[in-house]
Amino acid sequence: MTARLRAREITLRYGDRIVATRLSLDVPDGAFTAVVGPNGCGKSTLLSALVRLLRPDSGHVELDGREVGGYATKALAKKLGFLPQDPLAPDDIKVRQLVGRGRFPYQSRLARLWRGHGPAGDAAGGAPGGGGPASGRPPASTRVSRQRVWMAMVLAQQTPYLLLDEPTSFLDITHQYQLLGLLARLRNEGRTVVAVLHDINQACRFADHLVAMKDGRVVAEGDPGDIVDAALIKDVFDLPSVIVPDPVTGTPMVVPTLQGE
Repeated sequence: MTARLRAREITLRYGDRIVATRLSLDVPDGAFTAVVGPNGCGKSTLLSALVRLLRPDSGHVELDGREVGGYATKALAKKLGFLPQDPLAPDDIKVRQLVGRGRFPYQSRLARLWRGHGPAGDAAGGAPGGGGPASGRPPASTRVSRQRVWMAMVLAQQTPYLLLDEPTSFLDITHQYQLLGLLARLRNEGRTVVAVLHDINQACRFADHLVAMKDGRVVAEGDPGDIVDAALIKDVFDLPSVIVPDPVTGTPMVVPTLQGE
């Protein structure tokens, strides 16, 4: 396994609260890595550090042997595409304008004056969920539609790395599986994908590398088929379960045995 994106003994905090201490992680190249764990365990914080939105108190994140803090903004944006949990955009921005912002790293100052017109703008506007090249309508008001438009913007960025924080949030089950299938295809085409996911069974089905977190630390990582068992699910999620093969893919499927009260 080779890894060009790495976290090296990073300590992360928000204000006075330390979220993770001396956390290390290698992101496998050309793999679909799913990060799972209970709420508040540090999954989103880790992604923020990997894309330089959060500076570690100690340790460092490196890409291609160089600390991410040393990259110019455009240079890093050509390598790392990031979708946060609940991105916001101006109310009056059009779909094509928003998706076209994914082309920012490749635009000169003069090109930006054209507001995304031309081949690059057409490609961005035609990305999945972007409403087509000629779309001038504002992003839809529902969170589902906004999520799809933001995803189209990240894809228009055309980076070798895609990091997504809960990309299936607000999507119905059909669109969840369509999106995860798209990410798997991008992995098959050579992209490196990292996604925070809440659904452990979806993570096991689509990812080839699983990172299980708890209390700001990595409890286990590896191929889902190698690491997912009832003991891990009980440790990480405090959930009694049995693990059976997914009838479609043969990957581990978690079946809770908790009956409730």
